[in-house]
Amino acid sequence: MIKNIVFDFGGVVMDWNPRYFFRSYFNDDEKMEYFLKNIATDEWNAEQDRGRTLREGTEILVEKHPEWEKEIRAYYDNWTTMLRSDIPENVAVLRKLEHTDYRLFGLTNWSAETFPYALANYDFFQIFEGKIVVSGTEKLIKPDPEIWKILTERYQIKPEETVFIDDNAKNIEVAKKLGFITVHITENADLEKQLHELGILF
Repeated sequence: MIKNIVFDFGGVVMDWNPRYFFRSYFNDDEKMEYFLKNIATDEWNAEQDRGRTLREGTEILVEKHPEWEKEIRAYYDNWTTMLRSDIPENVAVLRKLEHTDYRLFGLTNWSAETFPYALANYDFFQIFEGKIVVSGTEKLIKPDPEIWKILTERYQIKPEETVFIDDNAKNIEVAKKLGFITVHITENADLEKQLHELGILF
């Protein structure tokens, strides 16, 4: 019996992408893609999600690529522009779930320094009533199984009674191995339909 539903945030309820800032900054898609795939990479940004400070992450990268200093410093200076909006259709599902008996949780890879901005500017985060595990605070990042362990132990939830929703295939794979029921968010996914298919009633 499903009792709990765990949401990832980026790509599930929040639309974040560094291209939302850098496309107009560079005005050159080829140069932008080179920068994001070779300089300010997803792997580099993930270390800030793991708990490294934005300042430290920035200085490390500037030292490594001094010729890109201006662009590197622009990354976190303009982070809020990269957080374009919520994802309305999935937030609508979350709001419906608020009025059910399912317990709702968040498990997100997110910098401890930038997450408060999202909390302050998007009211639907209040639905979770603080039951959110943030990687930057825990110094652990998905797909490390230990971050799911923090979630299950802190909130006394059983994986087999819990749906885990994420857009990252690696995270879904690990969650399955840990015993969670999973919903993989892909392009054009219908979250409400996927949850109905699992027997979740709104």
